Amino acid sequence: MSLKFYNTATRTKEDFIPIDSNNVRMYVCGPTVYDFIHIGNARPIVVFDVLYRLLKTHYDKVTYVRNITDVDDKINARALEKGISIGELTTQTTQQFLNDADALGSLRPDVQPKATEYIENMVSMIEILIEKGHAYEAQGHVLFRTASWQDYGAFANKDRDEQIAGARVEVASYKEDPADFVLWKPSDDGEPAWQSPWSKGRPGWHIECSAMAKAHLGDSFDIHGGGLDLIFPHHQNEIAQSCCANGKDFAKYWMHNGFLNSEGEKMSKSLGNFYTVRELLDDGYHGECLRLVNLMTHYRQPLDFSKSKLSDSKKILDKFYKALHSVDDVKCKDGIVNTDVRNALGDDLNTHLAITKLFELLKQKSQMDAGDFKAQLLDGLYLLGIGQDTNWHTLKTTDIDGASVENLIMQRRDAKARKDYATADQIRDQLLDMGVTIKDMPNGETEWDVLS
Repeated sequence: MSLKFYNTATRTKEDFIPIDSNNVRMYVCGPTVYDFIHIGNARPIVVFDVLYRLLKTHYDKVTYVRNITDVDDKINARALEKGISIGELTTQTTQQFLNDADALGSLRPDVQPKATEYIENMVSMIEILIEKGHAYEAQGHVLFRTASWQDYGAFANKDRDEQIAGARVEVASYKEDPADFVLWKPSDDGEPAWQSPWSKGRPGWHIECSAMAKAHLGDSFDIHGGGLDLIFPHHQNEIAQSCCANGKDFAKYWMHNGFLNSEGEKMSKSLGNFYTVRELLDDGYHGECLRLVNLMTHYRQPLDFSKSKLSDSKKILDKFYKALHSVDDVKCKDGIVNTDVRNALGDDLNTHLAITKLFELLKQKSQMDAGDFKAQLLDGLYLLGIGQDTNWHTLKTTDIDGASVENLIMQRRDAKARKDYATADQIRDQLLDMGVTIKDMPNGETEWDVLS
């Protein structure tokens, strides 16, 4: 089974060929820890977790790095607003982030470096950039000289005017060029600060990821991921400073998830459609429901989130959990994987198609060996990161034995085949007494649900 992913750098879908198949390396931009993550932040967590799971089925070793940005102007402002120390704020919000990511069913990355632990690495990289003529010091700041690298803007497909207009960086008098971006800046009293050859200050945002990626993955690695909004300036700047400092290519494949709207509009607190993951969890929505909403749309497409979709995802999860419970006592067949799901995910992480293939598997259940069915179902669900928490599901909390329900449905099907409709009706009533409703489908299958 081959892997193909859309590469933002080339704007084409390409065969995935790792630099070193003995250690596939992936870096994903993580959170800036100043507040709870919102539903837009949840999307890359889920998307790249599925990618991580998929890669681990193909390669013996996968190194997944997702950073924690714990030095940033937003953090400084929020700590001041709350009247607590910066360290206290970042410690709290880092743990909040980890808790929410866990609730979404995501595996922990192999490494989660914090920016404040890599200041020396950043200073060293900046010194190399200055030495090579790609950066310069001005009034205690150090800036990357964008004109020094002829490929600047190519990755983001930005011309000169767009680079200046969209750079989102301060146009200051000490800059040689308005598009130059900050690598280091002096700190005011009360702000985080470290000693450097240029000033007592702190790093710019972009240099953080370059230094942490190099520390754990080397000069060049396989996949760099993040949201579409990071292509420019963040990822463009990462590429520029890393290529210029290291003298090598940076990431081979770039993958970006699409934007998220909420309730049909851009997410905004003023519109009342701004949801944090924690708020939704506290409202009683399970993390798997939120995860499935993300998986129902291809990762590169825009996602329109709504609370009604969370309810719909619960109904879909019901079907998968019912199937799981129906084979609780069945032993999986060894060596069986879900080829259809793996092929769907291997084609640019097509999670929607993978879910469709799982539904097709459910329809084939009665014609399949039970051990084969269970193995394929578990493999497909694991790769998507759903169906992993049987403790929360309705069937467990209502004490309904899924295997008994399936057995009664089979008895009813046999009775109908014999035209013994009285017995078939008796079984339907028995199921109703158990709190189970059934629906006969055109394809001959019988679907069942738990009475609410």
